[in-house]
Amino acid sequence: MTENPKFAVIGGGSWATAIAKMLHANLSEVCWYMRNDEAIAHIREHHHNPNYLSSVEFNVNKLILTSDINEAVRYADYIVFVIPSAFLSKELELLTEPLKDKIIFSAIKGIVPETSLIVGEHFHEKYGIPYGNIGVITGPCHAEEVALERLSYLTIACSDPAKAAVMSAFLSSNYIKVKITDDIVGTEYAAVLKNIYAVAAGMAHGLGYGDNFQAVLMSNAIREMKKFIKKVHKVKRDINDSAYLGDLLVTGYSLFSRNRTFGNMIGKGYTVNSAMTEMSMVAEGYYAVKSAYKLNQEYGAKTPIIDAVYGILYEGKDPRKVFKKLTEKLD
Repeated sequence: MTENPKFAVIGGGSWATAIAKMLHANLSEVCWYMRNDEAIAHIREHHHNPNYLSSVEFNVNKLILTSDINEAVRYADYIVFVIPSAFLSKELELLTEPLKDKIIFSAIKGIVPETSLIVGEHFHEKYGIPYGNIGVITGPCHAEEVALERLSYLTIACSDPAKAAVMSAFLSSNYIKVKITDDIVGTEYAAVLKNIYAVAAGMAHGLGYGDNFQAVLMSNAIREMKKFIKKVHKVKRDINDSAYLGDLLVTGYSLFSRNRTFGNMIGKGYTVNSAMTEMSMVAEGYYAVKSAYKLNQEYGAKTPIIDAVYGILYEGKDPRKVFKKLTEKLD
């Protein structure tokens, strides 16, 4: 590990912009890769991302902006990937620079569909990166509130506490508090599952269910999450910690939550394609539920909420009928 590590952010969306903002505040230089050359030109001229969190102003003298992923990988010691999981494999096909000596942190909240692996496992299996060089950045934290500099909390997971401490130091500020954990698998799966439950919460709202049912839904969701993660990775963890329960609650209830918004539109009668088109953003929960459902065929955890969301999104079942049956399974 170098004494003054160099950082690169891979991705151009709202969460990538938020992480670039956090690192930009603490470093003299940050490399930021995004595919959109027009967005890069806009940032250089106007000092903000035209498409996401446009209120965030950057000092462009502290940014190395590039549309070449290999330039970003070559530059950095620490690389933060913030690309939707559904598109990660395609993006990595552009790589010719080796990753094996890099320290990889994932801020991606999804399962890679091509391998059915969480992102950390994907980098380990496909690129031979040691688990000690892989970490996870999770919440509870919305990019929009980072942009507003409202007090927010992050969880950094890594089996190497020194690397976790480095990442923590460069993300922390007077409005960002960071907790460190070694539960990489658990926190990453929690980040995947909470998006599915947020879709369910949105569907319930779109169907006209009220706060009382939402409370029961979220109470059941955290217990379902605990069962699922315990099957996948059985270690001692407190599911009520912020990385699990906190992230679930903010994603399930917040108006900033794109997964809740997506679910709300499905509940109101939108098709998947029309909801995605109108949002103009990726709802990770849509892709995550397919992977989680298939993975659970192997593990056999009791997951009525995941099953309900999968049935609506992938089997064309009627949301109203599915939720009517779901209400009988919750307690």
